[in-house]
Amino acid sequence: MRLLRSTTSRLALAVSVAFLLAFIVLGTGVYAAVSTLLERDAHEVVRTDAAGLRDLYRHAGYARLREELQGRIGTPDDPDMVYMLLDARGEVIVGTLANVPGWTAHARWLEFTDAEADDAPRVVAHQQRLDNGQYLVAGLRMRSEDGFLRLILHSALAALLAAAVMGAMVGRWTSRWVARRLGSLDRTAERVAAGEMDLRVRSDGSGDAFDRVALRFNGMLDRIQALLDAVRHATDHIAHDLRTPLSRLRTRLEAMRAVPAIAASPAALAELESGLAEADGLLQSFSALLRLSRIEAQAATTDDATVVDLDQLVADVVELYQPVAAQRGMRLCVSGVPLQVAGDPDQLFQVLVNLLDNALKYGPTGGTVSMDTAVDGEHAVLRIRDQGPGIPEGDRQRVFDRFERLQADRGQAGTGLGLSLVRAIVSRHRGTVVLSAGDPGPGGTPGLCVTVQLPRRPPAALA
Repeated sequence: MRLLRSTTSRLALAVSVAFLLAFIVLGTGVYAAVSTLLERDAHEVVRTDAAGLRDLYRHAGYARLREELQGRIGTPDDPDMVYMLLDARGEVIVGTLANVPGWTAHARWLEFTDAEADDAPRVVAHQQRLDNGQYLVAGLRMRSEDGFLRLILHSALAALLAAAVMGAMVGRWTSRWVARRLGSLDRTAERVAAGEMDLRVRSDGSGDAFDRVALRFNGMLDRIQALLDAVRHATDHIAHDLRTPLSRLRTRLEAMRAVPAIAASPAALAELESGLAEADGLLQSFSALLRLSRIEAQAATTDDATVVDLDQLVADVVELYQPVAAQRGMRLCVSGVPLQVAGDPDQLFQVLVNLLDNALKYGPTGGTVSMDTAVDGEHAVLRIRDQGPGIPEGDRQRVFDRFERLQADRGQAGTGLGLSLVRAIVSRHRGTVVLSAGDPGPGGTPGLCVTVQLPRRPPAALA
């Protein structure tokens, strides 16, 4: 019983039993098919022979039939053939056998044992009533057919024994193969738990269940590694850049505005304002970095999270940025359908703010920024298109990295963490964000389209 508690042992037993059952079913089917075929052939031979004797009786009469039967019985062409003439009571008038066991007058087909022969073979016979009230019986001893079936049965039993041994070997091999595949995963997990975070399970590229588990396990380790790196990077930045002393420095710079010498000097005051702006930018970067690290460390959202009306969120963001767009001479166009998603409304609001802010920042004066929502199967889709310079296809993945900025944008204000924050929030909400070419601008600029897909909450789920 202790052996059967092992999963690999149960797997080996299941494979062996399945192997044997398949062999038994196949063998039974073959035996039944051969038996039916032999029986049908025997009936056909007997029926043909009986029909010939019946025709002889009709055309040549009773005397000729009796003479033919006596000739066949005396010098048989086939020793297994059986011929008899019976009276109305079933008594043998002329025949190969002295009697017919279990004879009945109304039976068309008879099956009995030839007790007069040493091996007592089974006899299959066809009976037909003659015009004079007698019965003509033509039959066949099934020696060859039954012997062939016995040979098949004995061979099947021997093969069943061989199949049992082979099934046990296949089951054992299967269980060892499974144990070896799982053992690689177990050893890797053990070493990772011990601190070797760079280890990964080797994938054989077969695409089977074990290979998919290995790939998912590696993906999980990659995710853990990324989270640890994010926390480590955030800690390093905070430790090296001394966010707290920077805050105190900004406070002192702010206090220097009241110094009479600086207040009286426009140049000094301008330099002070520049320093304050730089300090504010650094503090903003630290805050964004910390927020990004916290989001990446959070677990993914579940279906029972807060239900968010995505279309209402879009309307709120557009209302917030409408004055900014008007100030820059740009138009905001909104369209779509009501959609609900599950997640953190503050974080999703941050995604929309970052994307719309980028679209307005890089779009040309007089251009258009469009936002639309749509349904794609089980996903809610949000698209934001601008008519700005766009992003080259080779850089569309790179811009999601932290502090990554294209060469043409280095003079623009910003922290370089906006798209990183967008990707982190969307990933936490089990969605995807993709960059592609947008709407061409007035000056021939390619534009940029940001597509965000999030799991949709249909009305049935809300109810």
